Amino acid sequence: MVDAGPHGSGSHGSEQTAAPLIAPRPMRADARRNYERLLTEARTAFAEHGADASLEDVARRAGVGIGTLYRHFPHRDALLSAVFEDAVNDLLARARELQQAPEPCTALVTWLREMVEHASEYRGLSRSLMSVTNDDTSALARCSDPIREAGTELLTRAQRAGKVREDVAIGDLLQLTHAIALAAEATPGDADLADRLLMLTLRGLKLPRGAGNCATNHDEPAPATQQPSPTTNRRP
Repeated sequence: MVDAGPHGSGSHGSEQTAAPLIAPRPMRADARRNYERLLTEARTAFAEHGADASLEDVARRAGVGIGTLYRHFPHRDALLSAVFEDAVNDLLARARELQQAPEPCTALVTWLREMVEHASEYRGLSRSLMSVTNDDTSALARCSDPIREAGTELLTRAQRAGKVREDVAIGDLLQLTHAIALAAEATPGDADLADRLLMLTLRGLKLPRGAGNCATNHDEPAPATQQPSPTTNRRP
């Protein structure tokens, strides 16, 4: 079983403590202060009100005008992308770590579960990520493209190990992951829903019985032995 320990563990080694995989933009000190204040308030606003939170309210909380916000973030997707970058860096570092895990299929499942958790941090973020899956012009592609590349590596490794069907595509798998996060958002009273839906999805990835199981860390129960009908062998 792969250890799905906390993202911030100090035991991951120098590779995981390197500079962020999405590098910050260079800017003047005063512009950097405004940028950081806007990001801080955007995280709060998105956590409280979802990805559709008022940008005017974000600017007001940060103590700047709306024009300053738009100079840093020309549209909502640009701000969402910046807010989500910390999670993206966590996911990319985690994918690198899981590339060394002994069980490729468990590594893929662990990473997808963490993807659902991160996408669920801000209500509506999964919907935004789904909408730009095939749109390389969106600011959110800055997040979605690296995630796709990291997921492709984990998926390919599981496929080469003979655990996942060759016709499974990372784009479809990420769309399903975003949909699961959306379903969990809509049902906050069911804390286990996302994990159940993820397991149901992953059962469709595995090869036929005997080739390995990518759906769970535990063996699936064998099918129940069919009991003979009460009328079996009864003479007419």
